[in-house]
Amino acid sequence: MKPVRNRNLSEKVALVTGAASGIGAAIATRLAADGAKVALADLNEPGLNKVADSIRRSGAHALAVRLDVTSEAAWEMAISTVLGKWGHLDISVNCAGISFAKPITGLAQADWRRVMATNLDGAFLGTKAAMAAMQTTGGGCIINIASAAGIKPLPGNAAYGTSKAAIRFFTQVAALEGKPHGIRVNSISPGAVATPMWESTDLWPKHVAESGGREAALKALVVDQGFAEPEEIAAAVLFLASDDARHVTGVDLPVDDGFAIS
Repeated sequence: MKPVRNRNLSEKVALVTGAASGIGAAIATRLAADGAKVALADLNEPGLNKVADSIRRSGAHALAVRLDVTSEAAWEMAISTVLGKWGHLDISVNCAGISFAKPITGLAQADWRRVMATNLDGAFLGTKAAMAAMQTTGGGCIINIASAAGIKPLPGNAAYGTSKAAIRFFTQVAALEGKPHGIRVNSISPGAVATPMWESTDLWPKHVAESGGREAALKALVVDQGFAEPEEIAAAVLFLASDDARHVTGVDLPVDDGFAIS
């Protein structure tokens, strides 16, 4: 008889960083909709509480946790909070990240370090903290959000692309170390996704004006320019977090419409 696989996440506890908006919010919402108890972590407390309240109104379980992903002490406190409330951690998604684009000759060391601290250090510290918790409770699943920009080199993308490329390699090492403890570690490399991260670009004000507002501008990225919606990345996370992916570890899953190979 074939083993019965758990295709929903009931009885699972998940932690998602960068959960106040964009991809992180979509991931937290999707995991909760599929039965997980979800701890949402971010520095943006108003946005964090808004997403958590929305999840609770749907009848699911959500916990808002303020977290600076660059701080090891903050990570230890966040994990302690989750374990104190729900007793275990089964799924951890490191989604918090910042974007920055500038040619190398104009790239300040402070900006380089800021990108690395959030994107790469955040994934490292999150993986380290989650692995320590999961080793004591029978295993789990860690998913790091990388980027297609970490696969395909682009001019002006030294800091962001390097941070995301490093996440892919780090994920493979973590998968090898996690396997003896029943911990799967994978990454996802999205291509262009319609999220508020684009608001930091120089072209955003013009795009908003032409589209007729912020929400219309984000929708136009999907309809007119072929960007993915955050919910499509969340669907990939759901697969990797589920028992359907129980043999999948050390893998980077591009969700980029073939961008990295074009």
